[in-house]
Amino acid sequence: MIPRSRATGRAFAYQAFYRLPVSMRRRLVRLATPKYIVGAVTLVRDADDPGRLLLLRQPPGHSWTLPAGLLKRGEDPRVGAARELFEESGVRLPPDQLRPATPNAVVHAKGWVDVVFEAEVPASTTELKVDGAEVFEAAWHPLDDLPRLSRATANLLGYYGIGPRVGEVPPRPTA
Repeated sequence: MIPRSRATGRAFAYQAFYRLPVSMRRRLVRLATPKYIVGAVTLVRDADDPGRLLLLRQPPGHSWTLPAGLLKRGEDPRVGAARELFEESGVRLPPDQLRPATPNAVVHAKGWVDVVFEAEVPASTTELKVDGAEVFEAAWHPLDDLPRLSRATANLLGYYGIGPRVGEVPPRPTA
């Protein structure tokens, strides 16, 4: 049970808070709550062979990653995922062709959140284009023979039952 004086103090604080203008309340909440970096990630499978996944080799070039990037302030996650997919691989999909993965958001302990989407495109007719600066190479890889993955990519794929970290990260919900 909360002591009466403490409850009264909390009630007073809430009353004072809710008398403030909305803009000031938002600033106070932003100061007092955790901050997260939000990224958008797309798991792109080959529509011709769902056992293959699109991966990117980015600088410094030692490991492979998924098409992903940070969202712009106020950007819809699906729009950001489609934008990053095109910028990094040349694969252009309308945002409505990206399906939310399950789980759709993965909160990482280091202060970032990935909003994850899934899509399929036919590898046989999809031209991959990279800029050579942000991305060295884009290629399709069999799920049972993945190249060396970045730690973040291996961890993320583990949530979806893919790759070397399966069973080491919490399993994907089945509902």
